[in-house]
Amino acid sequence: MIVVMKSGSDDATIQHVIDRIGELGLQPHVSRGRFRTIIGAIGEEAESFLPKLKSLPGVDDVLAIMRPYKLAAREFHPEGSVVRVGPVEFGGRACVGIAGPCAVENDTTIFQVGRAVRAAGARMLRGGAFKPRTSPYSFQGMGEDGLKILRAAADELGMPVASEVMDPRQVELAVRYVDMLQIGARNMQNFTLLSEVGKTRKPVLLKRGLAASVKEWLMSAEYVLAQGNKDVVLCERGIKTFEGAMRYTFDVGAVVVAKRETHLPVIIDPSHAAGDRQWVPGLTLAGIAAGADGFIVEVHDCPEDAMCDGPQAVFPAAFAEMMDQCRAVAAAVGREFPEAE
Repeated sequence: MIVVMKSGSDDATIQHVIDRIGELGLQPHVSRGRFRTIIGAIGEEAESFLPKLKSLPGVDDVLAIMRPYKLAAREFHPEGSVVRVGPVEFGGRACVGIAGPCAVENDTTIFQVGRAVRAAGARMLRGGAFKPRTSPYSFQGMGEDGLKILRAAADELGMPVASEVMDPRQVELAVRYVDMLQIGARNMQNFTLLSEVGKTRKPVLLKRGLAASVKEWLMSAEYVLAQGNKDVVLCERGIKTFEGAMRYTFDVGAVVVAKRETHLPVIIDPSHAAGDRQWVPGLTLAGIAAGADGFIVEVHDCPEDAMCDGPQAVFPAAFAEMMDQCRAVAAAVGREFPEAE
């Protein structure tokens, strides 16, 4: 449930309510809005304490959150959250582009692609150092060497960087190098991993599982939020259906639903949904038109030599053209979009 404080409540009054929630054996989670403060009281028997909390000084109202995802629910944060990754903001007026190769393969590629996507208007760099692959014989990533290359490129280019972690044992290493921890679709319900990244306080990019409902997706976000990490960005990346025209079906409707159900920013991954670079621009534009707060796209200067997912990697020139189209669509729906350099 959520405790709605009266407008103008001072810090001491708010802290008293937080302390009382803790004394009742519940977990307090504070959300400070422009006009008032909301405190989430999370626990199995939370609703039974409603009368006690409602009688506390400074409390305007106490409401039950009917959604199973308490902290991710829009009731908990009606205004919508803004997640900051360095100078980049997700959830504000700007639509943010994250781009780079699927995997960190060598320093030459990551620097060349990084320069190209930044010039086109991308504001974050991506690249996988740990790669979840269907075959155990496929390229699995460069590990820490890849993270070092990614960090060096990000520092030179002045761009925050996102990279995937697959196992709780990789988290401590990854936080030394990256600005945003990515949880891939295959690990969306790896609850141990979700709790571990929740403890880091690093922003988290959480992709939707390939067979997960929106509710299950938001429940996974709840695991991160429950550890005290408020900086979660959701990512729709396509789900498995009977349709075989693309690798997955890009569920643009999930963007609309998620934006209504949760205060968390929502971005899209058209590359993994498409599986083929020719479909990526159209899916990106559709996501922006539906209200997505940004996108993450794979770009490679020589996809035929890519260590993984070459067919879905967009050429730098095509990415720049796509970004021009994104600016037009973003403007049409009242969003801002970074200009090319």
